[in-house]
Amino acid sequence: MATGRGRILQQHWLGLQTLRGPSRGGGAARGRARAFGFRKGPGVKLSAGSAALRCHARGGQHWESSFSCCSGFLDGHTNKTDTSEKTYGPWCLLEAPEEAVKSPRVLRRWRLGSMWVRMPSEILLKIFSYLDAVSLLCTGCVSRRFYHLANDNFIWIGIYSTAFSPTRSNWKVNSVEKIAMSMSFLSVQDKEAGYWKKEYITKQIASVKAALADILKPVNPYTGLPVKTKEALRIFGLGWAIILKEKNGKEYIMEHADLSINDTSVTVIWYGKKWPCLASLSTLDLCGMTPVFTDWYKTPTKHRLRWHSLIAKYDLSHLTVSTMIGCDRLIRIFCLHPGLLVGVWKKEEELAFVMANLHFHHLVERSTLGSATIPYELPPHSPFLDDSPEYGLHGYQLHVDLHSGGVFFLCGTFRNLFTKKGNIENGHVKLIVIHLRNNREHLPLIGKVGLSWKTDIFDGCIKSCSMMDITLLDEHGKPFWCFSSPVCMRSPATPSDSPSFLGQTYNVDYVDAEGRVHVELVWIRETEEYLIVNLVLYLSIAKINHWFGTEY
Repeated sequence: MATGRGRILQQHWLGLQTLRGPSRGGGAARGRARAFGFRKGPGVKLSAGSAALRCHARGGQHWESSFSCCSGFLDGHTNKTDTSEKTYGPWCLLEAPEEAVKSPRVLRRWRLGSMWVRMPSEILLKIFSYLDAVSLLCTGCVSRRFYHLANDNFIWIGIYSTAFSPTRSNWKVNSVEKIAMSMSFLSVQDKEAGYWKKEYITKQIASVKAALADILKPVNPYTGLPVKTKEALRIFGLGWAIILKEKNGKEYIMEHADLSINDTSVTVIWYGKKWPCLASLSTLDLCGMTPVFTDWYKTPTKHRLRWHSLIAKYDLSHLTVSTMIGCDRLIRIFCLHPGLLVGVWKKEEELAFVMANLHFHHLVERSTLGSATIPYELPPHSPFLDDSPEYGLHGYQLHVDLHSGGVFFLCGTFRNLFTKKGNIENGHVKLIVIHLRNNREHLPLIGKVGLSWKTDIFDGCIKSCSMMDITLLDEHGKPFWCFSSPVCMRSPATPSDSPSFLGQTYNVDYVDAEGRVHVELVWIRETEEYLIVNLVLYLSIAKINHWFGTEY
């Protein structure tokens, strides 16, 4: 051929001929390996590309068996059961190394990897055209050449048109839509590489947002939160991950090991044996994790593309005495706002577990609609018209939960809460939920209060600690202040006004930028239970002014 393509195909065919049987003798193997003629260079360590080709390429068992031979090669490491052999990247050697000559299995992988590198672009594009969208995205992670080939507009416009085919009426395509689609095909050459790939992903994300809006639209009047939050978590295959970052920039990604779904929150736990050294860590990122394409939750696989949505960042240098909220004979626990609990082994001073308590309010949006580096931004709030600002706050509703490990110590709802305009202290409006002097409002906690924890080796319970979920609704039934956080009971620094003859007094306090919660409890020795004798919310004046457009 005039272009020299025939010579390349001939060499490629000769290379395939050498794969028909195992090598016989080192000299013959060495001679055949030299025929490929590659330059020296470092091997390439890859992760997802070979799995995608092996699992998703069309064409039946032929492709599966062929790619399974080179999967370890493209991954840059041998099979776990083959610990004595080494593999080599496709650009590594001019001739087969001595290890390959001695091992027919390694030599075969080396040849197949070389075959993929020398394969003409036209053939690769033909192969890529049989892949689905997910497999094509995985293939683009194999190498720079594969990335550019996997961005081919002709392949992606076929995937796009199949996934988002024009609407049909009476078994006929609308003429306007048909013309528009044909014009799109004609304009493929005018678009930059990867244009239709971006269009496909953009439309997929838009469809996810639309589906989320439909599912989360019905609201529970009891809590003011979406009714189908649990269903949304299941439908979208939502999970959570933490990204531990070392001071030198190295990252460790860990998927959650366990979770429990509560009435208004979800508790997510991470534990394992392979934690990085705590002294070397700088930050921790909490991310929501969803499949790139939502139908993947039906057929989960080991290697799949997932979208990370940053929820919160934490500084691990804040694990100090001031943030420690409890301990037992094995671990100490630290609370990092918002809502993160970190357990550290007492002896080794290393991580034991991480626990996050996530409130349902905007949880699905925050876990799916952000990016790996930028969290989801809530839509701008339109102030509600306060028709009677002189009367202060009225008609509020509070739902409070105290729980741990699926066990609830308190689950209460308080309605028709109000406070007068003049009831302001240090920039906060005081909203009394349980009055200290009204015995009829006092509530007991059920069971023995304690925060349950577990790892893959040990488990335990830290006394006087629990998870608190607060959902405060305004007079219109809209969530005004919501949070979920670990809390602990502490003895008050100053004498309390609560009746001392009942027993020892304890306080539970929580503070953030939007408000403060203060709870007073008394330990009743006769019945061995805690009794809540005072519950007060302090709402920020800045929060109220922003919510209602007032100027208190």
